Amino acid sequence: MEPSPLELPADTVQRIVSQLRCHPTDERVALRLDEEDKLRHFREYFYIPKVQDLPPIDLSLVNKDENAIYFLGNSLGLQPKMVKTYLEEELDKWAKMGAYGHEVGKRPWITADESITGLMTDIVGANEKEIALMNGLTVNLHLLLLSFFKPTPKRYKILLEAKAFPSDHYAVESQLQLHGLNVEKSMRIIKPREGEETLRMEDILEVIEKEGDSIAVILFSGVHFYTGQLFNIPAITKAGQAKGCFVGFDLAHAVGNVELHLHDWGVDFACWCSYKYLNSGAGGLAGAFVHEKHVHTIKPALVGWFGHELNTRFKMDNKLQLIPGANGFRISNPPILLVCSLHASLEIFNQATVKALRRKSILLTGYLEYLIKHYYNKDKAESKKPIVNIITPPHIEERGCQLTLTFSAPVKYVFQELEKRGVVCDKREPNGIRVAPVPLYNSFHDVYKFVSLLISILDAAETKNS
Repeated sequence: MEPSPLELPADTVQRIVSQLRCHPTDERVALRLDEEDKLRHFREYFYIPKVQDLPPIDLSLVNKDENAIYFLGNSLGLQPKMVKTYLEEELDKWAKMGAYGHEVGKRPWITADESITGLMTDIVGANEKEIALMNGLTVNLHLLLLSFFKPTPKRYKILLEAKAFPSDHYAVESQLQLHGLNVEKSMRIIKPREGEETLRMEDILEVIEKEGDSIAVILFSGVHFYTGQLFNIPAITKAGQAKGCFVGFDLAHAVGNVELHLHDWGVDFACWCSYKYLNSGAGGLAGAFVHEKHVHTIKPALVGWFGHELNTRFKMDNKLQLIPGANGFRISNPPILLVCSLHASLEIFNQATVKALRRKSILLTGYLEYLIKHYYNKDKAESKKPIVNIITPPHIEERGCQLTLTFSAPVKYVFQELEKRGVVCDKREPNGIRVAPVPLYNSFHDVYKFVSLLISILDAAETKNS
């Protein structure tokens, strides 16, 4: 999907080790990586939580004035400092001029979503007319499925990966029920091989090839929420379309995390939330993509006033003039306060660029992987040593910034001890801890400190159990 950078993370670490004449686990390596990081100043654009403000913290274990190690941008991104300013601008406008705010200012309320759509184009790799910023992710998924899923007696299945995010699973289930279909027969779930955590690309392609004639829609994650596996979006799209399927993606964990080229890849439709890697705040404004090739053939099944062309919208003659493409799927007016927080974040992405962020992300997560594997390599002789297993794929083109870790020590204990020490990550069933160093605001020193804390926690667990 992406060309490998000239220098792999392990090679970068070794280069710095040679320059500094130190051990790969030396703190100086992390500090040098931060010095070489051309994006490090973007950290200043965000509020980094202090450990003293975190509910689970044990103040006896930390310096209360230090920043938290925030590795949870895969669940909720940090707040850009400009959010408050932009919110206050619109609140001030509302207070001073009331309804006139619909038409004036840098974010006129009637077209507020459209005023920032241009900032999304490079992030998802699409034209402005292919993108709509609206609703929440699952609402958008339902709206898209209502238009793209048109089952026939022969082509009636929806293909999705096993353990898809619950909301996707429920959306597919309810769409099938809406059409009066048997969920068990129509919901085709592809599972990893026995004893494996992630899906093999050849297995996905084999199912599409063998069963594609009965599949109406393929709906995959861009990046799997639990394992962190980045699916080969162009290959799945090409294979599915060759069999006559529509192919769509839930990009919740991919947008702002990896490079996307939805238009060039020919993806039929996609949707995403914006509160993870796009840092728009909990419940932020979501997005939808509909490829321009469908502009005259795919129409929204449910329409509203904001899907009507702006130049005749206020004629109020109840004769729908539907906006072609993604914006025709909009039903209601844009929520201006949600637009503000997304705007603040998208401007940062525009300055940093997704390409540069991805390059840093590969190195940042690669450094994390390098240290974990150094200390907890399965091949090491000490069989009694705690085991840390990375279930996320090792190949950089098959993952974003997240690594999902499993442990020989009780996962609940490890998670609680990390929380007490100011590490913000999360535990996901059945037994994984997800850690996501985000290139916009995480540093290589964050990674170094995280691994140091993890070592002390696992050593304590080993002593406790011996």
